[in-house]
Amino acid sequence: MLELSKMLSSLYQPYVLAIVSIGYVLGELGHYLIGVTSKAIAMDLHYGDISCQLNTTEYYLSDLPVDCGEANSSEICFSFNINGTPYCEWTYNGLGLDYQILAGPSFIAVFTVVGVILGYLADKFNRVKMLAVCTLVFAIAIIISGGVTEYWQLVILRMIMAAGESGCNPLSTGILSDIFPEEKRALVMSIFNWGIYGGYGIAFPVGRYVPQANVLDLGWRICYYAAGIIALIFAFLTWFTLKEPERQSIGEDAQDNSDAKKVTLWTIVSDPRIIMLCLAASIRHCGGMCFAYNCDLYYQQYFPDYDLGWWLFAVTIVIGSIGVVAGGVLSDKFVAKMGIRSRVVVLAASQILATPVAFGSVYCEPVGAMITLGISYFFAEMWFGILFAILVEIVPLRLRSTTVGIFLFVMNNIGGNLPIAVEPVSKAIGYRESLYIFYVGAYGISSIMFLFTVFLMPGAPESPSPPVKELSGHDNVVYTHDETNLPTITSLVRNTKKNLNENSRL
Repeated sequence: MLELSKMLSSLYQPYVLAIVSIGYVLGELGHYLIGVTSKAIAMDLHYGDISCQLNTTEYYLSDLPVDCGEANSSEICFSFNINGTPYCEWTYNGLGLDYQILAGPSFIAVFTVVGVILGYLADKFNRVKMLAVCTLVFAIAIIISGGVTEYWQLVILRMIMAAGESGCNPLSTGILSDIFPEEKRALVMSIFNWGIYGGYGIAFPVGRYVPQANVLDLGWRICYYAAGIIALIFAFLTWFTLKEPERQSIGEDAQDNSDAKKVTLWTIVSDPRIIMLCLAASIRHCGGMCFAYNCDLYYQQYFPDYDLGWWLFAVTIVIGSIGVVAGGVLSDKFVAKMGIRSRVVVLAASQILATPVAFGSVYCEPVGAMITLGISYFFAEMWFGILFAILVEIVPLRLRSTTVGIFLFVMNNIGGNLPIAVEPVSKAIGYRESLYIFYVGAYGISSIMFLFTVFLMPGAPESPSPPVKELSGHDNVVYTHDETNLPTITSLVRNTKKNLNENSRL
């Protein structure tokens, strides 16, 4: 019975990691589904841009006398035909300012503000119960999103979904950092934060192929119903099966608790390390969000002959997962030798390596694009888990969740809202060219900023020197007859052999 209890106890840590990570995956699935289902929803709710698009799979682009995209009116669009049969349709394409607002600002505006509030509350109240409530909120919002009939309803529900999901990162980060030791922390944070890419990757096959199956004649709506119901189950598992861990001091906080108590929130937000990390993360997040919101729509527009849904799923889930684990393992392996600085070194190196191949994922044709995207994902996806492992190790325990909330507020307000600029820039210079700027360019700039941050971080802590024996004061090694000390056995033996009339030190 005792052995069974020990075995179950050893499984609790990975169980907690699994529950909070899968809950995060489901929240991110609800977040990113809009990018894959936008065209189907737009045709149903009538929002966004209308354009001329290929409406058949019978022909390849090379077979068409005129590309559908060259038409700028419905009359010209319907005039394109092969042997009298039109091959184009004038309909909603899922893009436009309405879509960019729906995907970005409507979600980010609430996500960032509520995230700061929940981060502050997490430092004071039960994080497990708060996480369960947050999961319940976004689960219900996802379910109701499947029943909308108007564009504005979807905007409101995206905001509610954001309010619920905003608590996942600061709450889960605090819980996980308290139950896992330092030597596993970056790996654990990487696995958890992989939820962003897990939800994003799963959104491709779910958003593309489930609506085509038209289960129960629900089309795209079944995606939201199913994702929300599963999230609902994990909300109850979080509430009833997880327990609030004891809060632990870690990293710099654990090394010097007296100094940590003097640290204020202003001290943290004005720390050059935090500022540089936050700015670099904001720009990197812009690149990631830009590609996440536009990836599926971009490949559909430029390569309509190719069904890349499963390829995108495989690259994101398989390659991205390997990158996440590799980044965590490398960071944890070197942190003992180089200190917290080692995590930043791994972070900067991974993003530098990811940048040139990210360019290839947009520049190349489908096969080359998928190969370079896979290489890019391997290195690029190391960043998030390592970043938050660094953050929790340089912030005092009592301000940890608050800091994470503020960090996410800034990062998401900058990185989450900048992708809206893709729309006007794409109309001015082209869709592909706008991705060069906001996706590849953001990767490159952030990698340089992460590299500069390395020089702001302290190196490995010095090993303590052996204590030096103090030779001043009343030490019997020096003064064997000092009246301030009791005589030692050695001095008593020595005194018996000496002349009894020998003068003392006095």
